[in-house]
Amino acid sequence: MSTTEANPSAVEEQLSIAQAANDFSIEVATVNGSGSQTANTVLMRSIFQMGVPVSGKNLFPSNIAGLPTWFTIRASKQGYVGRKKDVDILVAMNLETAKDDVMKLASGAAVVYDEPLKLSELRSDLHFYAVPFDKLVAPVCPEARLRKLVRNMIYDGVLAQLLEIDFDEVHKALVKQFGARKAKAAELNWNAVMAGRDYAAANLTKSDPYRIQRMDKTTGKLIIEGNAATALGAVFAGATVVVWYPITPSTSLVEAMAGYLKRFRIDPETGKPTYAVVQAEDELSAIGMVIGAGWAGARAMTATSGPGISLMAEFTGLAYWAEVPAVIVDVERVGPSTGLPTRTMQGDVLSTALLSHGDTKHPMYFPSSPEECFSMMPEAFNLAEHFQTPVFVMTDLDLGMNKWMSDPFEYPTEPIRRGKVLSAADLDRLGGFARYKDLDGDGVGYRTLPGTDHPAAAYFTRGSGRDEKARYSERPDDYIHNMQRIAHKFESMRVHMPAPEVVYNDKASIGVLCYGTSRYAAEESRDQLLKEHGIEASYFRLKGFPFTEDLRLFLERHARVYVVEQNRDAQLVMLMRMELAPEEIAKLRSVLYYGGLPLDARTVTDEIVRQEGL
Repeated sequence: MSTTEANPSAVEEQLSIAQAANDFSIEVATVNGSGSQTANTVLMRSIFQMGVPVSGKNLFPSNIAGLPTWFTIRASKQGYVGRKKDVDILVAMNLETAKDDVMKLASGAAVVYDEPLKLSELRSDLHFYAVPFDKLVAPVCPEARLRKLVRNMIYDGVLAQLLEIDFDEVHKALVKQFGARKAKAAELNWNAVMAGRDYAAANLTKSDPYRIQRMDKTTGKLIIEGNAATALGAVFAGATVVVWYPITPSTSLVEAMAGYLKRFRIDPETGKPTYAVVQAEDELSAIGMVIGAGWAGARAMTATSGPGISLMAEFTGLAYWAEVPAVIVDVERVGPSTGLPTRTMQGDVLSTALLSHGDTKHPMYFPSSPEECFSMMPEAFNLAEHFQTPVFVMTDLDLGMNKWMSDPFEYPTEPIRRGKVLSAADLDRLGGFARYKDLDGDGVGYRTLPGTDHPAAAYFTRGSGRDEKARYSERPDDYIHNMQRIAHKFESMRVHMPAPEVVYNDKASIGVLCYGTSRYAAEESRDQLLKEHGIEASYFRLKGFPFTEDLRLFLERHARVYVVEQNRDAQLVMLMRMELAPEEIAKLRSVLYYGGLPLDARTVTDEIVRQEGL
């Protein structure tokens, strides 16, 4: 008789283990300021180095220290990197939240917890592992003031032992985290890892099915935050002026960019910087300086979030009307007002598209990954100069501040495009020019830059009424002519916007449409719909506004299109209503989430199934 026939329960257990290998989420619950970020990064990178696709989400409070914080690591052999709604392994280190964290778990989850919390008394359907962290850290770290920081590394050792993570990979990740200059700190933390490992090996009996098994799906990839990728993209785009005012979650973008500029924008002969990074007194001043620099010919930008965008409204209208290039990165967070400043949202889409008083309409890019954060920055600068207008790059806190697995960035091969800039030689040939006259049928006039040595180069830049030659005018026909030309300029942008990512399914009557970080939940949800409900769905990921003709073509082929976004008011659908025909608008359905956490696939799937009446 075979083992399979003799012991069917053993077969079921092995099947459960195989299914759970490289497919689970870990949530570490600590307090802000306890030094857990290092331990979490080392753990995540260790799994990544074993070839397993991984993602990390940091949920932290908006005050400096003391409040609860959670960090979620997802390992997914299928390559899913969106947030997983259910937690499979909890590391409970915070007395304040431990009970609630345990009670929210699904049956069968595992809990590694600080022994004094006595969490195993709460439930009988979970796998509990008690660890005396204070007892273990004391001999490892004689200096009491450092123990709070070092004790977190103990759960790295415990988890690595329980999950069968290669300890050589843990050590490599730890050394990378601390760097060569902090060898003593690395050694101290490694000793804590070893203490956790030894305790787990001697005292904890593995009962849950979760394992990490080596794969080869991360070869050649890197881990990077979206803000760092955006900053690097701006440097490669040729940006030389950055003006900003600190605000979560965009601050790290400018900090990263300042570091890159120090490396790559130094004159080799003089050793002097060829760039300017200016911290303004507020967001109003920041965008004002950016517009001034753009008018002077520099590639200038700022980075901010929703509250800053609101303050930039009037100056953005000036740049739109005076037709001055500028790039603004909006790392979106939860609003209105201060809202939830350390939570993510796609809540600025509608207000940004129409930012300022009067009739305005601004182009926007929607990156969804670090690769696109990098590649879309040169595109945004080229578009801003080509069409002489503000351009917005819309990321969010999830993309900007969290760590993402990424392919290496492709080196930009397209040359920098400055648009319709006239030189002194051009003016000699032409004899003069009219700044706001459309000669080419695309709505874009020609411009000169300050310092152009020619008597015909000068023109007035004004925020008030003007004619084609930039002369003051309040004539209705001059105003209407200018507004129509600028509107035509917006229409001309459509062919320059990035094409959407589209996956058609000939069997599908419905489509799933998304943008930005909603991508990851939408992609996974599409798989869930088919696997769990037999629902075939096409897929459309929007990359920019104004919309391209691809959107209409997608709507034509489907009876219903579910638009997935992270805000309350269906802001992208509202933008679509401005541009689509009534019969196209009637096909739109909204799938909305605005709780501040990164969107998960289960939420999307459940809502689509509900609306489909299944």
